[in-house]
Amino acid sequence: MFFRDIFKATGICFLLLISLISLAGPANYCLADGRQYTAADYRKNLDFYNSIRDKAYNINPEFHWLKDDAGVWYEIRSENTRQFVLFNTTTSTEGELFDHAALAQTLAEASGQTLDPNDLPITRLQFDLEQNNISFDFDQNRWEYTISRNEITKLKPTQPQPQDQQRRHWRNGRNHNQHPTDRHISPDGKWKAFTKDYQLWLEDTASGEQIALTTDGTAQQQYSDDVHFSPDSLKLVCITVKPVEERQVHYIESSPADQLQPKHFTINYVKPGDEITTYYPTMFDLASRSQLPVSTELFANPYNIDDFHWLDDSSEFLFYFNQRGHQVNRVLAINSTDGTVRSVVEEKSETFIVYSSKKYLQYLDDSSELIWASERDGWNHLYLYDIKTGQVKNQVTSGNWVMRKVLWVDATNKQIYFTASGYYTDQDPYYIHYFRINFDGTNLKAFTTANGTHELFWSPGRNYYIDKWSRIDLPPVCELHKADTTPICTLTRGDVSAQFNAGWQAPEPFMAMSRDDKYEIWGVIYRPVNFNPSQKYPVIEDIYAGPHDNFVPKAWGGYAYWRQALAELGFIVVQIDGMGTSNRCRDFHHFACKNVADAGLPDRIKWIKAAAEKYPYMDIDNVGIFGTSAGGQSALGALLFHGDFYKAAVASCGCHDNRMDKIWWNEQWMGYPVDDSYTTNSNVVNAGKLQGKLLLIVGELDRNVDPASTMQVANALIKANKDFDLLVVPGMDHASGGKFGERKRRDFFIRHLRGDIPVDWNTVPAEQILP
Repeated sequence: MFFRDIFKATGICFLLLISLISLAGPANYCLADGRQYTAADYRKNLDFYNSIRDKAYNINPEFHWLKDDAGVWYEIRSENTRQFVLFNTTTSTEGELFDHAALAQTLAEASGQTLDPNDLPITRLQFDLEQNNISFDFDQNRWEYTISRNEITKLKPTQPQPQDQQRRHWRNGRNHNQHPTDRHISPDGKWKAFTKDYQLWLEDTASGEQIALTTDGTAQQQYSDDVHFSPDSLKLVCITVKPVEERQVHYIESSPADQLQPKHFTINYVKPGDEITTYYPTMFDLASRSQLPVSTELFANPYNIDDFHWLDDSSEFLFYFNQRGHQVNRVLAINSTDGTVRSVVEEKSETFIVYSSKKYLQYLDDSSELIWASERDGWNHLYLYDIKTGQVKNQVTSGNWVMRKVLWVDATNKQIYFTASGYYTDQDPYYIHYFRINFDGTNLKAFTTANGTHELFWSPGRNYYIDKWSRIDLPPVCELHKADTTPICTLTRGDVSAQFNAGWQAPEPFMAMSRDDKYEIWGVIYRPVNFNPSQKYPVIEDIYAGPHDNFVPKAWGGYAYWRQALAELGFIVVQIDGMGTSNRCRDFHHFACKNVADAGLPDRIKWIKAAAEKYPYMDIDNVGIFGTSAGGQSALGALLFHGDFYKAAVASCGCHDNRMDKIWWNEQWMGYPVDDSYTTNSNVVNAGKLQGKLLLIVGELDRNVDPASTMQVANALIKANKDFDLLVVPGMDHASGGKFGERKRRDFFIRHLRGDIPVDWNTVPAEQILP
């Protein structure tokens, strides 16, 4: 009964699963006149691609600075050579870090191996200028080489390097920092704050006497241990919590590794429209042991509060407030004398405020100012506020371009270092560039100018910087500059000649205009290595259209393996950033407000048609699309709303109804309270509009997007008598299906876009299965 009840609660039952999986049978497929693929067909081009993918050199060089910025050393590679180089910044000369021939001979004598001085097989090299020696790994041992004496010593066997085990998890977007324990001690050291039985207490650190500051704490309104003493130790702010019982999502792990029977577990998972735990600041006067009355009028209905900050003179306590619905953000100040609250920063929007990725708030204690990011003029820019008056002193950055990230605030010199995109109108508007500007908005200084996307590395003393820039079709160039931007030299240049000579083509950036001819729409085109322009190639779009970012790769190396691998099976693969994605002007991005289902698809369709007009080998009568998570929602949406153009879609772990997905992401774009827009954007509600061929993939243990979202859209498709395929992957979390799902996706497009017959994998030996 227990497991049956759980299945009922999640909308999943064995009968439904069996019914849906049966839809994957061959009756759905048109195999007429299609050629039969073999495992060798799959491997032929992929093996060729794999044989050249590592024939790229100086792509990710590591630079190591000497003391006092006296020089930088690095490695330069080619197909047959490897050299360690030192650039001396004092003399502006470049030379060998050490005598490669001498080390090769000495190391060969010590190890008994023959070594090529032009390609020394050493790793994890470290250089000590003062000791004039290097240490490195070679032949499973650590070695030390004294350069001046040409002496080498074997130190000890090498230890395996730890692998990065960390996973990237989705944040719930409601960040209440776990403050270090010293926050519980007053600045003068006399008091320690703590909580007990929902009440706030003080302890005299000298006598140990404990004093209850509150008596009204309850399970429904708790005084937390998130406390903030004023600098003068006379006031205390405690964050009060009003908890709610959060929604739970139930899971059945059908095939656990450690037992035969299934397992059941639940997780807390808050969805749009749910009641949420809220947080409020409360203020106490420690001399009178009393609570100051603080009106919540300016921070009613909070989604989140954070960035807590006392002014140095203890006169006010500041914090950031994000009202639920993400249309009102404020920086508020509570007066420590009478508890009155005033607004320092007031940010409102009729659409949304992008708190999750564009929020920036920096307090400047020395000048009683703060720096704030806003899209109020149509572009994401920085503003300087006077905290005392709550007035904008000036707009710091301005123009028809996007401030992307504040890197460093130099309060002493009143300057801000930041990245931006779209500044150079003759370049791709997503390319990242580096700048510095004065607080008052004057003397904008560009550190990067080259036509590409940039990554900048400062020397420890900030006397120099290395500018690494590239494009998806141009390998990285690393240039050394003085801090005043004067160029010194090119340190390394990516070498991919072996790949190009073998016939491989880098992805091609391509631009077409938006549906209304107002905006440039940028994307990339991937071709197979044996590309023949006289043939026709079906087109497959890899879609991710989440409003939280842009997604088309801009730097070299952005040709993800699965896109190129898919192209190798006889397709043109494209990736596009349409309207509704981020890092352009406000109107371009906020087009997604209550409109996530649009996914920029009309822009994408126009882009593909424009590309096919230039490249007639793109067969736009056979266009497919695939995506994961929000991309899964968009991939299915392509068949629901644009089935006259897209002919086949693979939608993995999609959030097919925004009411079913995580609160922070969906309320950010779709708003609060939940209204009819959630219904009109729902793939479940619109399932009856399906045209074309569809494969749904979902992991039974998806903790990111409730897997019931996929099952509900499947249920709606069944009720609408629509044909589709469903793959439920046992034990899989939030993913595209793993190796099996990747193979199913390739087979699906071969069958439905090329009209060919995929491999009969049940007849293929295990050692021939694709990785």
